[in-house]
Amino acid sequence: MGNEATCTVRVGKRQSNGKALLETSEILFRGDFRLKIPFSSIESAKSVDGELRLQTPEGLAVFELGESAAKWCEKILHPKSRVEKLGIKPGAKVSLLSSFDDEFLRELREMDSVLTDGKAAVDAEWIFFAADLQKHLAQVSKIAKSLKGAAALWIVYPKGRKDITENDVLAVGRKAGLKDVKVVSFSATHTALKFVIPVARR
Repeated sequence: MGNEATCTVRVGKRQSNGKALLETSEILFRGDFRLKIPFSSIESAKSVDGELRLQTPEGLAVFELGESAAKWCEKILHPKSRVEKLGIKPGAKVSLLSSFDDEFLRELREMDSVLTDGKAAVDAEWIFFAADLQKHLAQVSKIAKSLKGAAALWIVYPKGRKDITENDVLAVGRKAGLKDVKVVSFSATHTALKFVIPVARR
């Protein structure tokens, strides 16, 4: 996912303490009021004396982040691509076990990824499995058996749903003998959890 901080935010005459979250393509704030600022709407971003100052069409939003202000500003101005955050290197062998959007497929092709669709290749370095429903998670145990060495399984699931949650995904991955090592905001609607074979068992 992104970075999280408890901070004070000022927008116009409003000021509130709360929690700020730096996501893949937006910054969120929840306090006495809520903010959702997409990176695409930010007209300018500056780090000044521990403050992250974001100029938006609605006005100036100031996040008092201390030492984190410069780091957050850099991430807003130069965000990592999705495939970079997922750790996929050029030429990687990637298996897709369910349907993914055309944009993700395009990103993988731009990395010259070797794609296998519909099954896990024997030499796959990355396996992506989309679970949009609770019942889809029943397949994780079988998929886990196809992992070899340091290969990773990313389970992609919907955000903000009660019928399939992060705890559900963690539970099936761990039950299959895998270790969860990373979580990434896959898109505006989905989260991805990364699982690997524990080092002692490779």
